[in-house]
Amino acid sequence: MMRAKLKILLNPFVSIRKSTADNYFDVLDGWRGLSILFVLSAHLLPLGPKFLRLNETAGPIGMSLFFTLSGFLIANFLIHRPNISDFIIRRFFRIIPLAWLYLVVALPILGAGVDDYLPHFLFYGNWPLGEGATHLSFVAGTSHFWSLCVEMQFYVGIALLVFLLRGRGLLLIPFFCLFITFYRVNDGVHIAINTYYRVDEILVGVVVALAYNKKIGRFLPRFFEWVNPYYVLVLLLVSCHPDSGFMNYFRPYFAATAVAATLYSPAPHIKKFLNLKILIYLAGVSYALYVIHPLLTHTWLGSGETMEKYVKRPLLFAVLFLLAHLSTFYYEKYWISLAKKLTKKKGK
Repeated sequence: MMRAKLKILLNPFVSIRKSTADNYFDVLDGWRGLSILFVLSAHLLPLGPKFLRLNETAGPIGMSLFFTLSGFLIANFLIHRPNISDFIIRRFFRIIPLAWLYLVVALPILGAGVDDYLPHFLFYGNWPLGEGATHLSFVAGTSHFWSLCVEMQFYVGIALLVFLLRGRGLLLIPFFCLFITFYRVNDGVHIAINTYYRVDEILVGVVVALAYNKKIGRFLPRFFEWVNPYYVLVLLLVSCHPDSGFMNYFRPYFAATAVAATLYSPAPHIKKFLNLKILIYLAGVSYALYVIHPLLTHTWLGSGETMEKYVKRPLLFAVLFLLAHLSTFYYEKYWISLAKKLTKKKGK
């Protein structure tokens, strides 16, 4: 009796989603769920002794996976539906409503200056401004918006590229990706939040999409089919550690290879794991979790000395997941549905 009750209780966490339509990349939801787990853990939990620097490792793992997924899905959309206005409407309606709502609530609470508002709302806060070109516009509680800046700038850039050169424009992405990485190497930048030092993590996802859709030859598909994802995950872990030196330059490529390997020939255990329903749910609410969580750490829920702060963590997580659920399935859902209606009308 007790075992049956326990099984019912744990079922949402351990049950596995059935495979969906052939053209749906079901394992990607699992990767997205993992990526937000890494990011939230890095920001909200103590991950072992400080000297191991695991918190500083978990964050880059989560973001590199997320950016790979973003680049892959965006490029796949544009390959099969190269309609720029549809693309912009769908992506902007996905990102902006919650981001702007968060800023409207958070910026006054966090004491942001008047000069900080525009870089936040127009998503260029991760570009150095001011004297000496070193000042960034973020305040405590909005610094995570750097990734939204990278995303939105990427959307505009790839939209312009496809608008000007059509499908041929996407074929330039592998060269842009390598250029950004070499630029990082030249400047000795292992990790940064500026688009010109970080966008290779998205661009490499575009490369995976090009390979998957047979746009850039056979070498990469054969490599992704051959490579062992377990070894790649170890390399990704090493490349995200702040003490790994030059290995940091390979972080985008290890993340992309890990994801791509599960698209081509996923190991059975990995595929089952990535289809856990709990990861699928986390993937669904991941954007809201990411956007909302920093503000909660600047409320009573995140206040106090170390012990007091972490005693409150379960309550903070409960509030965070409640807000994320409401945002995803009520507020964001409205805007996503509206974007789909608008693009369908345009198509007709």
